[in-house]
Amino acid sequence: MVMDISGLNFLNKDQILKEKNETDFYAKDWTGHYKPDAKLVLFPRTSIEVQKIVLWALESKVSLVPSGGRTGLSAGALAQSGECIVSFEKMNQILDWNEADMSLKVQAGVITETVQKEVQKKGYLFPVDFGAVGSSHIGGNVATNAGGINVLKYGMTRNWVTHLTVVTGEGKVLNLGRQLIKNNVGFDLMNLFIASEGTLGLITEVGLRVTQKPKEQTAFLVLIQDVSQAIEVLSAFRKSCDLAAFEIFSQQTIPLLSKHSGRKFPLQAQSEYALIFDVLGDSSEALDVFSDLLESEKLVDGVLSESAEQYEQMWFWREQITESLSELKPYKSDISVRPSKIPEFFSWVESFIKIEYAGFNVFLFGHVGDGNIHVNITKPESMKHEDFLLECQRLTPVLFQKIQDMGGSISAEHGVGLIKRDFLHYSLSEVEIDYLRSIKNVFDPQGILNPGKLLPNL
Repeated sequence: MVMDISGLNFLNKDQILKEKNETDFYAKDWTGHYKPDAKLVLFPRTSIEVQKIVLWALESKVSLVPSGGRTGLSAGALAQSGECIVSFEKMNQILDWNEADMSLKVQAGVITETVQKEVQKKGYLFPVDFGAVGSSHIGGNVATNAGGINVLKYGMTRNWVTHLTVVTGEGKVLNLGRQLIKNNVGFDLMNLFIASEGTLGLITEVGLRVTQKPKEQTAFLVLIQDVSQAIEVLSAFRKSCDLAAFEIFSQQTIPLLSKHSGRKFPLQAQSEYALIFDVLGDSSEALDVFSDLLESEKLVDGVLSESAEQYEQMWFWREQITESLSELKPYKSDISVRPSKIPEFFSWVESFIKIEYAGFNVFLFGHVGDGNIHVNITKPESMKHEDFLLECQRLTPVLFQKIQDMGGSISAEHGVGLIKRDFLHYSLSEVEIDYLRSIKNVFDPQGILNPGKLLPNL
């Protein structure tokens, strides 16, 4: 069936893509397990054009899938049933900077790293940071409530949003938050759209808070033998130091990174896990803690950054793990538990895979400070990828049941999307899910926005 686009005459030719070899590029994210299928890609430049697109879609009975940098890992930006993609690629303008308010206003398609650099030029910091900042869009960060490495100190994306312009599934334009710090006037509609994954409305403009840059920032890279020591080390440093990030990765990731990059890991001692963390301000107290932990054998070895170059080199070993694993096409799951339960979770996962999935490799890494762990499992070389995916389908409910038993969440920072939609009951009760459906019906009664994502049976 050919889609009637006569009602899109308010867009120029360069704002419409129709050829399948071009639309497929915009119809998928980093998930990689689904076949994309989009009829059309539209590139609005303003909130008014987004509103007109939604009104056209309502009249034409066309479903819309929002598309940002497509760096997500939950198939949240996937079009697979002939939907129309709304790409925010051309909505990439910085609209306003106000130093007195310490705030920035941007269009949704501005790349996250662009925001970081723009704010840095002004002498401030936008602290939301993660591996995909060079290609992710601010609108996508908000739609998924992106986290990253600095959550321990600065919180999630939600903590830095002061304004949203949103076009609902009814084609109504909402201006929410108004870039105010204090704004208590009933239900917080702005926060309702954060983490809604484009199912309630299309985010077109975002107001952001910024903060002061730390005067000093030192990275520590250390080795530990047992994951329980990660919690002890975190507690020891947190008592006397200002921590921005506190990360863990298994030693199994290091040979992959070395092969991928040709670099040599800076520590040679043998251990099960490595920790990397950032200390803000004067590092003298952190050095005392570091020395005490080495002496008490809580740490196997360690090194700290003494220059900006060393800092970047040390963080490479954490930030590039996902990229180095990508060619292995791993089974991935982004989960969270309370930090105190991380040792129990690590022990269970490693034991479970060893017993139930002999020949599989498990790579664990993530954010100790906020309890967010990334589970990556790769298949034996001899196994077909299709058979691996079938085994993963059997594995997922067992993993999520464990997360439920531990009081955790099946999605920490990558969203629900399509991949985790049918497993939502492991984190939410049926009553909660019914309320989410009701909210969806208020803002998108015809169900045209990102259909099939986030909520089951919609």
